[in-house]
Amino acid sequence: MPALAPTEFYGRITWLGRVPHRDAKTIETEALDQMTLGFDGLAGEIHAGLTRPSCSRVTSQHVRGTEIRNTRQLSLVGAEEMAKIAAKLGLETIDPAWLGASVVIEGLPDFSHLPPSARLQGPDGSTLVIDMQNRPCQFPAMTIEAAHPGQGKAFKTAAKGLRGVTAWVERPGTLRRGDALRLHLPDQRAWRPDAMSDA
Repeated sequence: MPALAPTEFYGRITWLGRVPHRDAKTIETEALDQMTLGFDGLAGEIHAGLTRPSCSRVTSQHVRGTEIRNTRQLSLVGAEEMAKIAAKLGLETIDPAWLGASVVIEGLPDFSHLPPSARLQGPDGSTLVIDMQNRPCQFPAMTIEAAHPGQGKAFKTAAKGLRGVTAWVERPGTLRRGDALRLHLPDQRAWRPDAMSDA
């Protein structure tokens, strides 16, 4: 029996981007019309690779800089949540390039809370696996501050719980703007530490 259940929820890709490098103060992102993905992510992107050095997000598990499996090859952001962040900052819009986004997806509710191990599958079968919720960080804040002085400092608070998710490539393929991605969810209940008492 399949362990992942396809849903009738689809998200539409509205933007694609690549971060070729990052300096000490801002994020530079190039907009793309399509994105060809391998098992190691998007070639030439700073987050590409089968492995990566561990970062602050996993210091409870690994000393910073330890080589680990790369489960954050891509940064996925919900279009509706970007609009909420913009409103909180008093901006008309948030440019996905300011966030270092790889893929902006419209139409999936509660996007930043998609469960780990959920899949998003494109028309050609290309499949992304959700790793975990992304956290607001200083680089988008500094990039927004450079574009709109006085607004970037509030980014981390405004984006809490709305920053999207990180993902990795399970099946290579090509994503294009306008593609519909189908959501597949793990076929299991939420974890409960008291579940043994039900036995």
